[in-house]
This record gives sequence, structure tokens and C-alpha cells, in this order.
Amino acid sequence: MLAAYAVFFSNRGFDIRTATNGGDALTEYCAWYPAAVLLDIEMPRLDGCEVARAIRLVRKTPVPVLVAVTGLMSQSERDESMGAGLDHYFVKPVLMPLILAAINLGLAPG
Repeated sequence: MLAAYAVFFSNRGFDIRTATNGGDALTEYCAWYPAAVLLDIEMPRLDGCEVARAIRLVRKTPVPVLVAVTGLMSQSERDESMGAGLDHYFVKPVLMPLILAAINLGLAPG
């Protein structure tokens, strides 16, 4: 599924980087500081909530758009994710244009 997201966004002009675990995702983020980050909540090493909290500590401005794309559906998991600093929460399978709209909304000025 990771490849499908990368291809979708790359085909729309986004510069894409991928990581297969939370530790690598955070390292990649700190080396690059992208405007938007898609996170799976159930990543190995650091989960998506841990990565989101770390990103919020590392980079205050410009504020990246943090999007959860996960298989976790419970309200408590959604609440924990949003409390960790994620801006949007999507349960797989999700239509990629919905993720794109959320990112574009978060990147829109004002």
C-alpha cells in the first residue's frame, strides 16, 4: 500500500520520501522537513502517535500537516491520535483524493 500512496502523490507533483518504521520516518522528517506527513499509527519502532508528538516538538513552524492513514477504527485510537498532534485521521482503505484534499486544506494560506 505504501507504494500506491507514493505513486499517487508523486504523479501529482509531490516530492515523496518513504519509511517503513517510525524511527526512520522521524529521521527522514528531520533531514527534510516536509510540509505534510502521512503516518500509519501501527508502525514498528515508533508508532505514528510517537512520531507525530516528536514532529510537533522538533518543528514548530512552518507547521506540517500530519495525516494518519491507519487500520485502527476505535474512537479511543482516533482520540489518542488527534491528541498526539495529527490533523486528520483516515481509516484504510481510504480514497487517496480525500487524503489529497486534507493535505491541500492544511497547506492553504490563512
